[in-house]
Order: sequence, then C-alpha cells, then structure tokens
Amino acid sequence: MAKELKNIAKEILDIAGIEINGKNPWDIKVHDDRFYKKVLAQGSIGLGESYMDGWWDADELDQFFFKLLSSKLDEKVKERLGLGTKTRIALKFLIARLMNNQSISKSRKVADIHYNLGNDFYQNMLDPEYMQYTCGYWKDSKNLQQSQIDKLNLICKKIHLPKKSEKNKEQILELGSGFGGFALFAAKYYNCSVLSYNISKEQVKYAREKSKNLSIEIKEEDYRKAMNLENKKKFDKVVSIGLMEHVGQKNYKNFMMLSNYCLKDKGLLFLHTIGTLKSNRGTDPWLNKYIFPGGQLPSSASILKAAEGYLVLEDFQNIGHDYDKTLMSWYKNFEKNWPKFQNKYGERFYRMWKYYLLSCAGAFRSGSICLFQFVFSKGNYGKTYEGER
Repeated sequence: MAKELKNIAKEILDIAGIEINGKNPWDIKVHDDRFYKKVLAQGSIGLGESYMDGWWDADELDQFFFKLLSSKLDEKVKERLGLGTKTRIALKFLIARLMNNQSISKSRKVADIHYNLGNDFYQNMLDPEYMQYTCGYWKDSKNLQQSQIDKLNLICKKIHLPKKSEKNKEQILELGSGFGGFALFAAKYYNCSVLSYNISKEQVKYAREKSKNLSIEIKEEDYRKAMNLENKKKFDKVVSIGLMEHVGQKNYKNFMMLSNYCLKDKGLLFLHTIGTLKSNRGTDPWLNKYIFPGGQLPSSASILKAAEGYLVLEDFQNIGHDYDKTLMSWYKNFEKNWPKFQNKYGERFYRMWKYYLLSCAGAFRSGSICLFQFVFSKGNYGKTYEGER
C-alpha cells in the first residue's frame, strides 16, 4: 500500500515538475512515509500538517508552491489520459480538497488566534514605522519599509486626499485598522481626520499609543458598528485595507451598503483585498485552520456584484506580484529574529509560520491569488476620476 501511495504522489508531482527526493531546490524531500497517506487523504491540510510535523521539506518552499500552483493540476490531469484509474481518482480528490470552501465563523476568532499573537512578534517581522500587515507597493521601492510608505501614499493619492497645505480637511472612516499605520500616515501627511474600527485588542492598544496627539480615533469594535445615525453621510472617504478577506461573501452586499450609508455625496470608497480568480471559494483549508479562521477570498466579480445599486467602480488595479516580494521580506525578517521567540513559540510554530509565509509567496508568484485595489464612488463624483499608479 505504501509503495502504491508513493507512486500516486509521484505521478501527481510529476505533472508540476517536482521530484520526490530530487536535486532541484523546489523538489520535495520526504522524511516519513506516512506523508503519502496523509496528503492523499487530507489534501491541503495533510500537506501543511505533515510539514509542521517535519515529515517533509523543500530547500525553497516558496518555489515548491510556485511550481505546484502554476501547474494547474485540475487541467493537466484531463490531458494525462494514460494515468491509471486510481491515480485519476486520487488527483481529483486532492484537487477537491485543495479547493475546498470554508464556512464563515465568528469574526473574533481570527483576531484571537492570529492578530493577538503579540505586538513584539509583528514588530520583528513587519516594517518598523507603520507596521503594515498587507501588501507593499514595489514599483519604485527596493526595500520593505519604502514599499509600505509608497503603498500608503498611493492609497492617499487614489482617494484624492487634500494635502496639509489645503484648507478643506476631510474625514475618513477606516474599516479594519490593523496596527494603525494608514491612519497614522494619512493624519501626518494629509489634511484629514480618521475614525478607525478594529476588533483586535492588541492592535488597538498599539495603534492608540502610536497615534497620540493626532486627529485619529480608534474604536475597539466590529466594523459593522459604524452603521449608526451619527455616521450617516459623515465621511468624505471610506478606506478598507485587508478587511474584506474576513468579511465573507454573505456580507459583501452589507459592506457596500454600509460604505454607501457612511459616505457623503461625491465620496470615495477605497478597497484593498487579497482576491481569488473564481467566486465562491474559501481560503486554502490549511490556512483556514491554522492562520485565518473563517477567511474567504473575494473575486473581483463578487465585489462588483455586491456594489451594484450602491457604488460605482472608478478604478481597479491588481498588484498581486508585489505581495510575493512583501512576503519574502517578511520571511527574511522572521528568520533573522526567530531566536528571540523560539523558546516562547517552539519548533512546530516555526514550521507553521514558515509554511504560511512561503506558501503564500509562491501562490502570489503563480498568479493563483491576487491583490486587488478598487476605488468606488456613489456615482455622483461630478468629474472624471483620475487614478494614480
């Protein structure tokens, strides 16, 4: 049985140009033969958990995932008519597992598991000034810090925020503040005030400390609490950076309704989210279990469908390949600073976090997931919208 399972795994990986115990840096090195049964039975979860348990390795894990995801296994298997029946069944089963939809659970779960790990941990991985836990913008950048500053500046320009020298001060509603980097940057360099919503206790604590003496208010509340009479048509701009991945498809329409409700006439919504190529997909099952419980990546089509009747698309950009560079920079910082945390978190966490960062880098590199930036208006902007790049 073990030999048969290994042969099935070999045929699957051959399609992606990956060898078992091969010499290429993306080849997989299997240390425990239980790997084959676990992966063929459990798909993505089995692949991730067996890595966490040390059953296999790859010299360049990011390249392993790039090769795997670039190969489009579901399409290639149809071309490989010579495959045996058992192998075809195993392939189809594995693919189904990799693409498994996940249900949307309570939003606080992801904050407790992921975002409340400890601010010191993230300070040693992210850019030190703005602590951006989202994709940087690398068009003119050569390092992580500058890419995040350029990303924040790009957002402010895309929503046409007034400069400090201009008289008209604008009000921004931020849905999901992270560590408060956008609010801090916008309030420092543009003429605006920011009201942010976030349910992560640790992030709110950090953001409040950093934003003292600035026109910033951070509420430790779910973003849906923003829909109240006090906020009706109050804001010139609504900004959401890295929240939509946690909203869930059933709530996309309500998200757009909320944004429309809070925006003034001629206001703009900026939406920055990881996206998938097809609608109605959850996150990868392993990521859903260990990293982002209840997550669901939107497609561009699902976002546009949700906006119907509320908002009009003014601008769209996909900067997904910039996330590859961002993740590799985070991984470099994580490796460099891991000795500070190894006693606290342990070896299994180390392998889990490494797997998370590098598998995601490979996924963005392959183009199987994207980073979408949308700008919407209420349809009455009054002039032709001019985008920024």
